[in-house]
Amino acid sequence: MVNCTKPILFSTEMVQALLEGRKAVTRRDPFQMPPDYTILKGLYRDGKRRLCAIFRADDDPTTEAVYARYDIGDILWVRETWCESLGQAGIYFYRAYAGPKDEMKEYAHSFNRWRPNIHMPREAARIFLRVTGVRVERLRDMVLGDVLMEGITEADTYESTWDRWHQTWNSTIKPKDLGSYGWEANPWVWVISFDRIDKPADWGCTKS
Repeated sequence: MVNCTKPILFSTEMVQALLEGRKAVTRRDPFQMPPDYTILKGLYRDGKRRLCAIFRADDDPTTEAVYARYDIGDILWVRETWCESLGQAGIYFYRAYAGPKDEMKEYAHSFNRWRPNIHMPREAARIFLRVTGVRVERLRDMVLGDVLMEGITEADTYESTWDRWHQTWNSTIKPKDLGSYGWEANPWVWVISFDRIDKPADWGCTKS
């Protein structure tokens, strides 16, 4: 029986990084942590063993627990941009195709329009990850090695590599929220590290 299977969304660019073995970590859920949380007291587990981060503000001794969406040992199935075959149900195509682009063109007549990752069904999953670490930090505490582990391809210059990451992060934030959760805002984030694994043998028997 698969334990704690959960979906996780990735952009086409980041799915390609997963397929190429360049991505081993993801930063998530700044929206869980309001900007007025200035002090991280630590990570704890409650009476039900659920992982949470304890925060407080500078001028308020009251603490608040923010629970992690993912935990160590969870198996994540990746939701990516996809579509189903026009001719045969249960046959799927993926925007982040792992083969040569010319080869993909040969199949263009066989699939429908691309559909958003949020709508990808569980049975279409082809990429599986096991969570190996969970921590909380400020977004801008990153160093270059962290950027590369996020799957960003190293550019010709140090500055260009960072620019790629800034753009990638900000593209995940709605324009109206950039002031609170964009790169310059330096929000708290969950840092989820993982290993890619094979499809669980009993995947078809488990619901999540």
